[in-house]
Amino acid sequence: MKSPMESRLGDDLRQLASGQPFTPDLAEIKARARQRQHRSIVGKVSAGAGVGAVAAGVAVALVATSSPQAVTPAASAAKAPAAGAKASVVTSKLMSLAAYIKASSGSLPGNASLVIRTQDDPHIPPQVSYNLYADGGAFYGGGNKSSLMQAVARHQNMADGIDAREVAAARYAVSGDLSTAVKQMINASPNDLGLGLSAAAREKIWKKAMAQVAPIYQEKGIKEPSGPPTGQQLRGFVDNYLWNNSVDALSAGAGNPAVREGVLRLLSTISGVNVANSTTGGEPTLTLTAGSAVFGTGSKQVLTINAQTGMPVKSVMYIQGLGPSTDIYQVSRVTMADITAGKF
Repeated sequence: MKSPMESRLGDDLRQLASGQPFTPDLAEIKARARQRQHRSIVGKVSAGAGVGAVAAGVAVALVATSSPQAVTPAASAAKAPAAGAKASVVTSKLMSLAAYIKASSGSLPGNASLVIRTQDDPHIPPQVSYNLYADGGAFYGGGNKSSLMQAVARHQNMADGIDAREVAAARYAVSGDLSTAVKQMINASPNDLGLGLSAAAREKIWKKAMAQVAPIYQEKGIKEPSGPPTGQQLRGFVDNYLWNNSVDALSAGAGNPAVREGVLRLLSTISGVNVANSTTGGEPTLTLTAGSAVFGTGSKQVLTINAQTGMPVKSVMYIQGLGPSTDIYQVSRVTMADITAGKF
């Protein structure tokens, strides 16, 4: 008997075989998102294979509130984009903010980023997690202040390398070739798309993935696709991986202005993301909406960021039939010594 995930994969495979546009299983995305966010309990979930599966775990973004050593850009003569300003294209809004972050960022305090996440979801009790991302790549998690201190004291580094690769891709996007940075961000998590490889190499990866799911094809009576996804279907996979991994990079690197700058540059390449000027708590903000082109019909993720710092302000995930889920975070720069001493 097949598991629910295997059954859903079979449905994905049927869609892939028919050549229909990309429409990921949002319920499964949400379930894996929750798993991925609770790294302190189960560890981080890696991304799924191609063959119709979407990137594992929607990394929900952050709300930056006042906290010890809160990150604020140094004063600069550069002018921040105004909340009411008009932009001809989405790209110009994100790229303009990225340029402003570069011009206004000062030296980076501390040697780690502390992210305190509070999840407000109508389907589960409110949950809080303490997430510490050391600049060297280590990750420590806990459900409260004392459990985080205990994890650090016991050297319980839970980093699996994906966070580090996502952050590295964001940092590369600051000054590197943007198309290369896009591939690096997508390939930061396991997938079977074979981006950047030759047609022959992609075909080889694809055939290996297809061999693993051949029994499902046989059971469902589905004709095997002739090759890897192309065109609109490939675009859907690319944008889904890019959005998820880029926003995930914010989870691990929101305290670093270079990471925020790089993420903005990467998100500017997704045509399915709408960017609108807004105001939140009296402060100018930008609201980024990744809709059906990224998440499928009837579902979307809305990310609000500060229009001057790029610091995430709020993220709401809307999944058809499930209702909205909001994540709120406190992001601050800290030192490992202060964490050990409980000074946070």
